[in-house]
Amino acid sequence: MLARKGLVPEEYVLRLVEDVSRPRYRARERKVRFVAKNGACNVAHTNIREQGRFLQDVFTTLVDLKWRHTLLIFTMSFLCSWLLFAMIWWLIAFAHGDLHQPGTGTGGGGRAVPCVTSLHSFTSAFLFSVEVQVTIGFGGRMITEECPAAITVLLAQNIVGLVINAIMLGCIFMKTSQAHRRAETLIFSRHAVVSPRNGRLCFMCRVGDLRKSMIIGATVRLQLVRQTATAEGEVLPLDQIDVEMDSPVSGGGIFLVAPLIIAHVIAPGSPLYPLRAADLHGRHFEIVVILEGVVETTGITTQARTSYLSDEILWGHRFVAVVSQEDGRYSVDYSKFGNTVRVPMPDLDAEQAQVQAQARGHAATFDIFPPPEHTTRRRNLTEPHRLHSETGDEEEQGSSDRP
Repeated sequence: MLARKGLVPEEYVLRLVEDVSRPRYRARERKVRFVAKNGACNVAHTNIREQGRFLQDVFTTLVDLKWRHTLLIFTMSFLCSWLLFAMIWWLIAFAHGDLHQPGTGTGGGGRAVPCVTSLHSFTSAFLFSVEVQVTIGFGGRMITEECPAAITVLLAQNIVGLVINAIMLGCIFMKTSQAHRRAETLIFSRHAVVSPRNGRLCFMCRVGDLRKSMIIGATVRLQLVRQTATAEGEVLPLDQIDVEMDSPVSGGGIFLVAPLIIAHVIAPGSPLYPLRAADLHGRHFEIVVILEGVVETTGITTQARTSYLSDEILWGHRFVAVVSQEDGRYSVDYSKFGNTVRVPMPDLDAEQAQVQAQARGHAATFDIFPPPEHTTRRRNLTEPHRLHSETGDEEEQGSSDRP
C-alpha cells in the first residue's frame, strides 16, 4: 500500500519481503550413509523394468519378503488350492448327477453310485477338498470307483498339496534361520578411533560376539567408500577401495572368542595416509567393516556389516580394556565395549611424521617417541594417564555401546 502511494519505493518493499522470508538458520547438511550401523545397505533400486527376473527364482523372492507378506501368501496358497479343487469336485458331482440324488446311495435300490459319497453341495465339496489335501479323513465323505476322473483329481490334489507344503514350510524355515539373524549378536563399536599403536598410527575399531557358540573361520574386511574422479573426468560416486588389515588379522581368520580390536596401519600406500584430525569433520568418506564366517551350530555362512562416517572417527582415542581375570577365568565386560579414553597425540599427521622420520634417517613409520632430550616431557604427558589406568578411573568417552 505504501508503494502504491509513492511513500516507499517498490523495489525496497520487495527487498523487505525477501529478507523476511529468508530462513535465519541454515539446516545442517546430513551425510548420506552407504551402509547403516545395523548393516543394512542404504541403496534404493528404482526403474527396474525387467520385473520378471524375480519370478524366475520364486523361492528366494518368497524368502526375501516381509513376514506379513509371507504369511499372507502362505494362507492364500492353501485357501486358493482348496477352493480350486472344491470347484472341480463340485463339477464332477454335477456332471455325474450326484447333486440331484437324495441320500448317499450305495448302488442298491436302483440308485446310481455317486463319485463321492455325501457330496450334495459346494460346501460339502469344499469340506471334501480340505479333507483330501490335508489328509484329515473324518470318514463322512469318500471317493468311490464309479468315476475315473475323480481318482485322477484325487491324485493331482495330493501332489499339489505336497508341493505347496514343501515350498511354504521350506520358506518359513529359511526365514526363521536366515544368516542375518545370527549377525544380530555380532556387535561393533559405535565409534572408530585413530591413535598410535606400537609406534605407528592406526585406525581401529572393535568387534565382538555375544554368543558362546563361535563363528568358524571369521574374517574381517575394510573398505573405504568415497566419491572420486578419474583422470578423464569420470565421477565415481561410490568408489570402493580395499583397506588392508594389520597382522595378525590379515592373511587368515580371527579367533572371535572375545572382543577384538581390528587395526589398520596408516602407512604409505594406505587410502587414509593423508588423513589428519582436521579432516574428520571436513571430508565426506565412509569406512565399511564386513565380518564373515560360518555359524558353528548351523553351518550357515553369515555376514555382519557396519560403517563409520568421518565424524564417527575419534582422533587421539583408544579403546578401554574389557577383558579381565576373575575366579580363574577371563571375564568380558560389555558395558565398556565402546568406551574410549584419550591418549597423547603429536601435532603431525601420518604423512608429515613420515617425512620428518625420513629426514632424521629413521624408519618410515609414525614415530610417537620424541628424541631423548624430550624424554622428561613425554613422561609428564603419559604419567597421569598411567595412574588413571592403574586406579581404573580412566576418562571414558560419553558414547558407549551396550548390547
